Amino acid sequence: MSFNRHDHYYKQAKREGYRARSSYKLLQIEKKFKIIRRGNNVLDLGAAPGSWSQVSSKFVGNKGRVIALDINPIRPFRSNNIIIIQIDMNSKFLQETLDEYIEGRINVVLSDLAENTSGNWHLDSERQIFLAELAFETAQKYLKDRGNFVTKVFRGPRIQDFENLIKPYFGKIKHWRPPATRKQSAEEYIICQNFKSNVD
Repeated sequence: MSFNRHDHYYKQAKREGYRARSSYKLLQIEKKFKIIRRGNNVLDLGAAPGSWSQVSSKFVGNKGRVIALDINPIRPFRSNNIIIIQIDMNSKFLQETLDEYIEGRINVVLSDLAENTSGNWHLDSERQIFLAELAFETAQKYLKDRGNFVTKVFRGPRIQDFENLIKPYFGKIKHWRPPATRKQSAEEYIICQNFKSNVD
C-alpha cells in the first residue's frame, strides 16, 4: 500500500509517535463508542505494525493487557503491558497458542485484519468478509459476556450476511467509517457491544 506523506493523519502519527495513521481510526472509534476500559484485556488481531496496540495500551493502563497478534513480525513496544504473538490466523495452532497467553476470557477483540487489495471490488469485499468471520470465530472463543468486538469490513453484498451471523451475539451493532478513513477506501468498521456467550 502506498502512503501519502502529505496526508494529515500520516504526519500527525509521525509527530505523536504512533506507528501508523490507522491509530486515529481506533482513537475515533473509542471516542464515539467507549469500547475499551481501564484494566481491560484486549486482543488485537492483524496488529502489525502495532498502532492499534499502542492506542489500546494507553486506554487499558498498567492493570490491563494487550495481546498483539499478526503473521508479520512486530517491533517490540516500550509499553510493558503489550504481548506480541507472531502467528497466522489460519494456523491450526492458533487456539493452542492463544490459550498460553489468555487466562479465562477477555474484554475486547479488535480486528484490523486485511490483505493487499486486488483492485477487484467484489473479490476484495469477499476476502475481507472472510477475515471478519475468522476474527468473529476468535471473539466467540475468548470474549467475556458484555465484551466488545470491532472488525474491519469492505462495503459489499455480503455485509448483511455477516451481520446476520453476528447479530444474535451482541446487544448493539453499528457500522461506522471513522473520519481518519481514506476517502477512496471502501472500508468501514462494525462495532459490536455487549457480547452474549449463551446464544443457542
